Parts: sequence; structure tokens; C-alpha cells
Amino acid sequence: MPGFAPAPRRIASAGATVIVAVVVVAVVLGLRSPTLTQPSVVDGLPHSSQSWLAAQRIQTLPDARSEAAVIVYRREDGRRFSVGQLATLRAMSARLVAADEAVAPRSRSGSLGPLVLSPDGSVALASVAVSTAPNLNVVTERILAIRAVLSSSLPRGIQSAVTGAPAFSADLGQVFHGADHKLLVTTVLVVALLLIATYRSPLLWLVPLAVVGAADQLSSHVAALLAPHVGVRLDGAATGIADVLVFGAGTDYALLLIARYREQLGQVEDRFAAMRIALAKSSGSIVASGTTVTISLATLFLASMAGTRALGLAGAIGIVSAMAMVYFVLPAALTLCGRRVFWPLVPRAGDATRHDGRVFARIGGAVAKRPGAVIAGALTLLALASVANVGLRQGLSTTQQFTATPESVVGQRILASAFPAGSAVPVVIVVSTRSVAAAEAVARAVPGVASVQTAAANATWTELDATSTAAPGSAAAFRAVTSLRSALATVADAHAVVGGESATTLDAERATNRDTWLLVPLVLLVVLTVLVVLLGSLVAPLLLLATVIASFGAALGLAWLVFVHLDHYPALATGVPFYAFLFLVALGVDYNIFLVSRAKQERGPRGAAQGMLTALASTGGVITSAGVLLAAVFAVLGVLPLIELTQVGVIVGIGVLLDTLLVRTVLVPALAVALGERFWWPSRRGIDGHVNA
Repeated sequence: MPGFAPAPRRIASAGATVIVAVVVVAVVLGLRSPTLTQPSVVDGLPHSSQSWLAAQRIQTLPDARSEAAVIVYRREDGRRFSVGQLATLRAMSARLVAADEAVAPRSRSGSLGPLVLSPDGSVALASVAVSTAPNLNVVTERILAIRAVLSSSLPRGIQSAVTGAPAFSADLGQVFHGADHKLLVTTVLVVALLLIATYRSPLLWLVPLAVVGAADQLSSHVAALLAPHVGVRLDGAATGIADVLVFGAGTDYALLLIARYREQLGQVEDRFAAMRIALAKSSGSIVASGTTVTISLATLFLASMAGTRALGLAGAIGIVSAMAMVYFVLPAALTLCGRRVFWPLVPRAGDATRHDGRVFARIGGAVAKRPGAVIAGALTLLALASVANVGLRQGLSTTQQFTATPESVVGQRILASAFPAGSAVPVVIVVSTRSVAAAEAVARAVPGVASVQTAAANATWTELDATSTAAPGSAAAFRAVTSLRSALATVADAHAVVGGESATTLDAERATNRDTWLLVPLVLLVVLTVLVVLLGSLVAPLLLLATVIASFGAALGLAWLVFVHLDHYPALATGVPFYAFLFLVALGVDYNIFLVSRAKQERGPRGAAQGMLTALASTGGVITSAGVLLAAVFAVLGVLPLIELTQVGVIVGIGVLLDTLLVRTVLVPALAVALGERFWWPSRRGIDGHVNA
């Protein structure tokens, strides 16, 4: 029936039921976290890549379940090893074999290669066959067991380090060991502190934080349940970033709803009526924003890299969960708590309007006086910041992935000082057994290849290990892999494929680049479509999208200056610009949606220019708070000792601040004032102030 409003008690009863149900579900889910494994990079590659094909063929060879870890020894004083010291190192082999067999009894791992001495006698190395089954978590246990034996039994004055492909994988896995909990706890603390500062209330911040926290628990378990059915393997990176997305976006939606609710509490006595009005006025922005981010993340299912698809699944489910909880549960929780939840700044019906918008009203007034100059100044600042991208470099070697220095990197550096840099992580060539001799001769002649030796064989395939003179994962190693592939392609009937650590990294970079060219236009199309549908305009969506792209370019440039001059990073990790672009365009446009949706509501009675200025004054405080919070949440990614995630967090943080403080506060209002009604073309405003699509 039109005009029917449920009784407050009925609403309160329903709200209490919803909240109790949500709390029970969240507690039950929180008692049992989903089990995650850290899949190897090669498992996530496209099945057409040579690295993936090489890994599949190797599984058919003898000792396919093992891979060589390299133990590097060095005297701490840099002098030659004595005969007695070398004898001691050789005697340790039995203990090292036992250490691995203790982790995986009856495995084929544990065999120790001969001790090899460098030409100057100061560095020695030995290889240990480490069983790689069944997954990377077990590899990590075995590497840690070997390191424990070495640390407890090495003679004084001798340093050791375990490196090689299994050790690098183990150290990478250690980055995510407990990382989801560490990242989650840090994120919750950051969000809690910023909510307390925003609301200036000892009570109010608990409500949105509890609701968004429940959304995070719900989404993580739903994603874990769905992943096997859609062919996705979730890992620590995907779930960690999804946590950040849920808390960042979910808290932003909560800020917007609570701001509208507080505004209505100052105008009407009935808090249930105030919430209905607040929901009606904010739901369009929340749904549009959440839909934009969800669909943008869903496009990642088209990626060729499995890790990217995992992020798409976890992120999309997370955003939907956050949006649903804020829309359905948060209103019930707030109305049940009553006005007291805002203590000590309790809004009362008929109170004078709060003056949080005075600052932004003055900014809007200044913009309205000289919109052309403001547009020129803002675009100049964005362009100058983007200039720094001219010197931007991409691609980190295997030893450059970490913000800290794990043992595998230490070992690689020691090894490279006395042996060919690629000794610890050979390039793996798998060829037809009948063409081994010809393939081996061709591989030896390739520049950058120090040696080639047969590793394992059966009647069909033979594995050749090529030692590169370049460090694994470096540009020189990539050139060697590319040259090997080109040269081996000329060997008749060899059917050669080149894999191994460097080849896997190269194939991952190429797949990521292909995904970028496919997905970036799709994300832009998604965002543009949602904006057109929401605003009923063509000019405004195109301008908003252009401003977000401009802020991304500026953020990338500013972040690159930080990375080069403060962090001294040699380059951006491959894929960082793509992920930063995805999050900035999908999330950064949120603030424009919040602003322009309000401007569309105000346009009818006030006109295009004044409607935008009124929207800026009304939404400036809450959107600025939301932007600062989201930037801080993404900065939390820096707690993980992985350069890739740190770089994504810094770029997105800078970009969100630019969107919040410059683009949304200054540039977009200036464009709306300068264009007037043309900003909303082809939508028309009638004589009576009614807006016609």
C-alpha cells in the first residue's frame, strides 16, 4: 500500500533478528578459516606456454618429484677452505638427507650432489634433491628443515645459505605464511583508528567495523567454497588483497550511508524514517559504485594467469558481500542502537545544521569564480606528475622481489661471486630423446649459456639443464631463454621446450602483458557504461573517466619518484601498473559517483553549476574521509615484505588521494561550473527544474 510504513517495533524486531543471524554466522565462520595453499607460479601459467609444457613433461621423468636446492658455503673471513673444513662439510651430507626424509619419508628426495669448490677455494656448493610433492607448502617445510640442520651444526667461521628454485619458492611462500592474519589485523587497526578520528565517537565506529568485518569473513568462505567449482586456486596474495578491498570499499559505503543518516536525523524525529530516507538517497551511489568495482573485478576471469583469475573471484565476492552487508545489515544495526550511538555529538531533530561543509563550500566558491584557471592548473599539476613516467622501468629479477633479504637471495649473491650466476637455478630444456645430441650442441652455442648437462631421461623425453651466466629472472637471463627457444626451434623433431625459473618468470610477464591489453579496455568500458546508466549523460561520464585516467598517470609518476629516490627500487614489478590501474579506476571513480550522484539530485532545483557546488559542500567531508581511509588501507599492503604488493599499495594510495583531494574537490566541480548544463548532455533540465533524460 502506498505510504505504508512498518511500525518501529516491527522494524526493530526484524533488525534484531538480522543482526543476531549475521553475528552467529560470522562467529561460526571465524572459528574455521579457509585452508589455502600457495601454488607455484608455473601452475598458474597459460597451458600454451613453454614453461608449463616443460613442467608437464618433467613429471614423466625419473625423480620428477624432486628439484635441486643449492647449499652455498663461504668462510666468513673470505679465505680458502682448509682440507679439514671441506671434510667436515662433506660429512654433513647424511644429516642433510635425514632432515629432508624426516619431513617426507619414503620420498625420492635427499640425495646430495658432490661438493664443488670455486676456483679461488673460498666458496663451495652442494645440491640437495628436495621433493616437491604435493605442493609448495611441503617444499617450504623441507627447505626450513635443511636450514635448521645447517644452522645447528656448521663449524664456527663458516657461513651457509640455501638457495636455488625450491629455496626461492619457499621464501616466497614464507611471505604469505600468516600474512593473511597479519594483513587483516593491521587493516582492522587502521580502519578503526580512522573511523574514531572521523566520527569523534567512542561508540559509532564499532558498528560499521563489525558489519564490514562480518562481510569479510563471509566473503572469504564463500570464495573458498566456489573456487574449486570455477577452476580457481585461491592463494595468500588474492585473499590478502580481497581483505583490503572489502574493508576499504565496505567502510567507504558505510561512511556514505551514515553521513546521510546523520543528516536526516537532524531533520526528522523518527530515526526509522530517517534511515529510510538515507537509504533511498544513498542506495543509488552505493549500488553503482559496488557494481562498477564488482564487474571490473569480474573481467579478471578472462585473464590467462590463474593468479589474476583468483584475485577476480575473491575481490568480486568481497565487494558484493560488503555492499550487501552495508545495505541490509548496517541500517538495522544503526537504527537499533538509536541516536545514542553518535554520542557525544548526538544529532537531534530541529538542531542547527552541522557546518562540516563550510570548508568545501568555500572551496566551491573559489572554483566558481575562475573555473577555467582552476581546470588549467589542475591539469597542469597532473601532467607534470605524469612526466616522471618517462623513465619508468618494469621487471624485477628473482633476487629483487623482496623488501627484506631472505636466505635464498643471500645464497644467490654468494654463489654469483664465485660461480656463473645461474648455477643455482638452471634453465630447463626438455627435448625428444632421439634428438638430444643435436639439441645439446645447439644449446651450448647460445650466448649466455655456460654449460649444458643431461639431468634425467626416459624413452620419450630428456631433460637438459643449461647453466646461464646471468642471475635468474634478470633481463640477461630472459635474453638467454629467448635465444635458446629460437635456436632449439631449428632442431628437427626435437619438439624442444624451455622452462625453469627464469623461463617461468618470462612467460608470466608476457601473459600479464597480454592480459593488460585485453582487460584495460574492458574495465574502462565497464566503468563508462555504469556511469552513463547512472547519470543519464554522455559528457559527464567521459569527463569523469578521463579525470580518473589522468590521476592514475599522475599517481604512477609520483610513485615512481618515491620508488627511485626513497626506496631505491630498480624497477616496478611486472603487473604492478595493471593492478594499480584496475583498483584506481574501479575504486577511484567511486568518489566521483558519490559527488556527481548528489549533484544530479541537486541539479533539478538549483541548476547544473549550483547543484555541483551544493553537492561538493554536502559530500566533501565524508568523501574526503573515505578517500583518506581507502588510501591508508591500501598502504597496509606495505607490511608484507614483497615489493610487488608494496608498489601496488603506494600507487593506489597516492592515486586515491589525488582523486579525493584534487580531482573530485577541484577539477570535476570546475568542469561542471564551466560547462553548465552541457556537462549533463544529452539530459535536459525543464523549466520547472525537473530533469529529463
